[in-house]
Amino acid sequence: LTFPLLSVTLLVSFGSSMLYGYNLAVVNAPAASIKAFYNATWSRRHGHGLAPGPLTLLYSLTVSVFALGGLLGSVLVGVLVARYGRKGTLSRSALLVLLAGASMGFSRDLGSPEMVIFGRSIMGVHSGRCSLVPSRSGAVHGPSLVAHLRGLLGLVPSIFICLGVFLAQVLGLPELLGKDRYWPLFLSVVVVPASLQLLLLRCFPESPRYLLIERNDVHGATEALRRFLGTADVRGEIEEMREEQRALSSVETLSVWQLLRDRSVRWQTLSVAVVNAGMQLSGIDAIWFYTNTIFEDAGIPVLQIPYVTVGTGAVEIVAGLIGCITVEKLGRRPLVLVGFCAMGLCSAGITGCRLLQAALPGMRYVAVACVVGIIAGFCTGPAGIPFLLTAELFTQAHRPAAYIVGGSLNWLSNFTVGFVFPFLQMSAGAFCYLFFCGVCLLVAIYVYLVVPETKNKTFVEISQIFA
Repeated sequence: LTFPLLSVTLLVSFGSSMLYGYNLAVVNAPAASIKAFYNATWSRRHGHGLAPGPLTLLYSLTVSVFALGGLLGSVLVGVLVARYGRKGTLSRSALLVLLAGASMGFSRDLGSPEMVIFGRSIMGVHSGRCSLVPSRSGAVHGPSLVAHLRGLLGLVPSIFICLGVFLAQVLGLPELLGKDRYWPLFLSVVVVPASLQLLLLRCFPESPRYLLIERNDVHGATEALRRFLGTADVRGEIEEMREEQRALSSVETLSVWQLLRDRSVRWQTLSVAVVNAGMQLSGIDAIWFYTNTIFEDAGIPVLQIPYVTVGTGAVEIVAGLIGCITVEKLGRRPLVLVGFCAMGLCSAGITGCRLLQAALPGMRYVAVACVVGIIAGFCTGPAGIPFLLTAELFTQAHRPAAYIVGGSLNWLSNFTVGFVFPFLQMSAGAFCYLFFCGVCLLVAIYVYLVVPETKNKTFVEISQIFA
């Protein structure tokens, strides 16, 4: 990777995937403060406070509306890229972040819980188009680079998601923005990386593949490639993109309905649906959204919880790096299998620890280890490989519809966990984690029986294995 190409890859991941990770974890530390603000505002408007049930419902909506925005953003991403290009879409998404940050930052001063919910939904729309990130570097150089580094490029965004989660956990410490009076600022910190991305994007040209394939601008694509690759002779890359352009012009892109009815790829479609839904129903969102509550229920002293949470964030970065380094050596399938199995066993472990903690106080630390195991298992494989599999299981004709199916299930499952988990926790207690255990083990069994290894395989070879 040349320095300009590496720079744009890191810049896009910094302003996209990292913000996605930040918004997954940012509502964890200030949960009590946000609930107190909602209760006080309701009392001022109606003369009485909210009962625990409605208050939990309102806060659950605040947490999970992020996923509804993500669903909308993931559906619109193709239209936006076709109209504005990758660079234009990224710039407009950064402007959305500024709007969301301002809405959440001034919500307490204006006494408006609605502004928090609105800001969270807009941040979700921004994060929904994070599917652009893994394609950005490949869009610069062409198919040959994607074939050579597709595993690495596919997991780079997951590293930045982990970094975003870790940043939210660090800033949520009591010594930084974890105090009650700072929670609006804590939510609106997102404007800083968005502003930086908006500023630095002006230094980079548009994607060469977009310029050539979508706009047929040979001169613009040539100049962009020269800047990215640092060489004057880019005729080979231009010709490679022209071949891709000719191939795409002869292919009819399928709609989602056509994809679902196509029997030749029904197992590929089912596999994408299972892995993407299982990725969110595995319980990882419950861990990120409600870490402090989970640790408090496990018996960890309240004053220690923020620091234990930061420790889990450091572990997930290490696990993400391990997955990124080993994906091209070990393959996709082993990492997914190990990840889901580890998450399932650790979810069952949390249930056991919760049941035994009254008799054995040391179980609280085993529960922390189980949470760390869930995070490590997720970041090692299931965090990024489902998106990579979606690209590798389908041809260009099927791929856009497959991304819509996988992305929609991903965000709907994210919303379901974020909204339902507090009520599941209240009703089922320690046994709520057995649901996540069952999901993880079922997905692992499905992958073991159905999904082949896709590393270094063509679509034809993969189709033959499925057949």
